[in-house]
Amino acid sequence: MIFAIDVGNTNIVIGCCNDNDILFRERVSTNSTATALEYTAIFKTAMEMHCISAEDITGCIISSVVPNVTKNVKAAAEKLTKTSALVVGPGIKTGLSIKIDNPAQLGSDLVVDAVAGIEYYTAPMVIIDMGTATTISVISANRDYLGGMILPGVSVSHESLISRTSQLRKVDLEPPKKLIGTETAECLKSGIIYGNAGALDGIIDRITAELGECTVIATGGLSGVITPYCRNNIILDDDLLLKGLKVIYDKNRK
Repeated sequence: MIFAIDVGNTNIVIGCCNDNDILFRERVSTNSTATALEYTAIFKTAMEMHCISAEDITGCIISSVVPNVTKNVKAAAEKLTKTSALVVGPGIKTGLSIKIDNPAQLGSDLVVDAVAGIEYYTAPMVIIDMGTATTISVISANRDYLGGMILPGVSVSHESLISRTSQLRKVDLEPPKKLIGTETAECLKSGIIYGNAGALDGIIDRITAELGECTVIATGGLSGVITPYCRNNIILDDDLLLKGLKVIYDKNRK
């Protein structure tokens, strides 16, 4: 059984993988001040909630886009599982052909997403990861990573708008009652939901005009909120990162 961890700017996604099965997936807050012991307690609690013992873990893999958190998360995972944790980065075999100008600049989360996409879906493909930022990854029919786009994340845009206006208040990211809002909160909800859905549709349309018909996969914390309102056919896969981590772990297993 493999313990997989993805450290994002806002949340850390953790889960256990057994063969091709994802046994559980949980999100915890990314805390740059948390100690290794605190992360150990958090991971242990999550496992126990799903009736999994740390003694059953035979390996651990981590991807991270927050370098100052990686060290404590790695120490916590190793302390809990008594195994050596693999960290996605230079020297790790992924099997991914990266065609961007500087492959070293590609975030480990995008690498993991792409590896999972190639393993489980048909190329060419577009992978949307909706977290702190909304990232778009484009994979060619030859399974090469061509590049992508980075957009402000849904929550980041929302919070920025609220912080810069005196009469707008934060709203829950839930579907509006109707498209055309008739009071401020509903107008905000409609703008956030349909505005982001429209942006994704526009990007997908432009990519498919260039590459032809693509498989489109969405993942990340807010993908389930936005993608149901897109007009394109989008596959929602909340476990994409964990699947990719398991694939990479298997490629590097001695």
